Amino acid sequence: MQCKGLWTGLVLLGFGDIGMAETEPGYDRVTGRSFASRSEVIAPHGMAATSQPLATQVALDILKAGGSAVDAAIAANAALGLMEPTGCGIGGDLFAIVWDADKKELTGLNASGRAPKAMTLEYFEKNGIDVIPSLGPLPVSVPGAVDGWFELHGRYGRLPMADLLAPAINYAKNGFPVSEVIAHVMSVNRARIGHYPGFADTFMPGGDTPKTGEMFRNPRLAETYERIAAGGRDEFYKGDIAKTIDSFMTEQGGLLRYEDLAAHRSEWITPVSTNYRGWEVYELPPNGQGIAALQMLNILEGYDVAAMGFASARYIHTLVEAKKLVYEDRARFYADMDFADVPVARLISKDYANERRKLISPDRAAPTYAAGDALLESGDTVYLTIADSDGNMVSLIQSNYWGMGSGMIPGELGFGLQNRAELFSLEEGHANVVAPGKRPFHTIIPAFVMKDGRPFISFGVMGGAMQPQGHAQIIVNMLDFGMNLQEAGDAARVRHSGSSQPTGGYMTDGGVVYLERGFSEDLRRELEAMGHTIGSSTVDFGGYQAILWDEGEGVYYGASEVRKDGQAAGY
Repeated sequence: MQCKGLWTGLVLLGFGDIGMAETEPGYDRVTGRSFASRSEVIAPHGMAATSQPLATQVALDILKAGGSAVDAAIAANAALGLMEPTGCGIGGDLFAIVWDADKKELTGLNASGRAPKAMTLEYFEKNGIDVIPSLGPLPVSVPGAVDGWFELHGRYGRLPMADLLAPAINYAKNGFPVSEVIAHVMSVNRARIGHYPGFADTFMPGGDTPKTGEMFRNPRLAETYERIAAGGRDEFYKGDIAKTIDSFMTEQGGLLRYEDLAAHRSEWITPVSTNYRGWEVYELPPNGQGIAALQMLNILEGYDVAAMGFASARYIHTLVEAKKLVYEDRARFYADMDFADVPVARLISKDYANERRKLISPDRAAPTYAAGDALLESGDTVYLTIADSDGNMVSLIQSNYWGMGSGMIPGELGFGLQNRAELFSLEEGHANVVAPGKRPFHTIIPAFVMKDGRPFISFGVMGGAMQPQGHAQIIVNMLDFGMNLQEAGDAARVRHSGSSQPTGGYMTDGGVVYLERGFSEDLRRELEAMGHTIGSSTVDFGGYQAILWDEGEGVYYGASEVRKDGQAAGY
């Protein structure tokens, strides 16, 4: 790209107007929108999109070696647990949606862990704890990722697990250069959890967290991966790894024990969907928040969104008000369906959306909504999607919740434990109230789109409570505003915070609307005149990866997030 063309790639960083016409000075792309960071990646045999280029290459190597899309996803996830410990790792949970090309079947996996047996409401009441803390030993729930790997591998894998973990083991032993975004977030986590035992020894071998381009090694994680490769999932949940976790958590005053790990199992589930203007958009049912995206799309379908225009106050107002409505339902209903009666069919129905839509004023922001008959704003995650030469596709998301998790790094295992139990409510009678063996409300959600009964798009937008908002915006960007797969992710995003939470706490003042840099000042003033409070442009607007299958040409399109270090690549 010529120097003048750099303007088009810097729009999202605040150097241009998202609404600039393609004929204005500074626009010299021969195709595509002015704000697009690059063109889509196109390949015939396979595609991988992850948030770290080396992990993408690991996935491609597995595909070329004859591995399935799931094999490649596991290998990439293991690599990300090493290379992006700020967003994922085997101390966290996992969810996936898989398209099986042979069976013509879309399947979901819930690999989220449950609360320890000792994690009772009475425990917190007895100890005078009103809110489950974000850090330390108390918010640690059972990590489900490793069992998720083996469940996926048992059903869809082709290559031995040892082959899938080998690339990550090699990088962990010999080192890899830390990329820019990850280096920054590691330094942020040092300030937050660097004082906990094991952090410095694991992530600061040179006395500080690694800088951009610095080679980093994690021999402890390499050894842990080798043990999992040799001993299988039971090594993690019933073997020496489980015993080490038990001993460490006991020493730290946590509630997680060996028997909690030994009892863990993932669950195969059926994705649920709604039709938005001809596309069947699939999400997983609670304990995650995926159906919030479906509820938002159902509400938006009642408007002529395309006529409103992308960078218009009318569209953004409508989007935000739809989000507010949906998140009140999220706060009231979403929880582990083994413990709560969640009316999923009703919540994602068109009739329900028609009722709720009537509450939205066309020109005035509502200070609050009631649910129908601010903890969750945090969170870092990795999302990846892989497609293979046989047409199989996997949409996978994995997380420690708060970046590097709770700060609990057991023994010399080389990874941290998640703090997902923070998302339980301590309000008696709440659908999401803490209980032994219960899965907490979850923010991480993979997505999938079918078109005319065939697989079409596998995508995700990581980032706490941003995720359903991001999913809805991606679909709207493509269907209503005609953007391609890369443009839909590059376009400036909107994030609303301050809705009622499944942990307790309720919206009373309308919350705050955050507009990514690239939206105009005039737009901000219009929204303020409608009663919206406008925040800064520095919050997390999520991280996007996507793959689209063009059945007619027999090729995959890939897209990767401009806000991350990621890469989409195919062969």
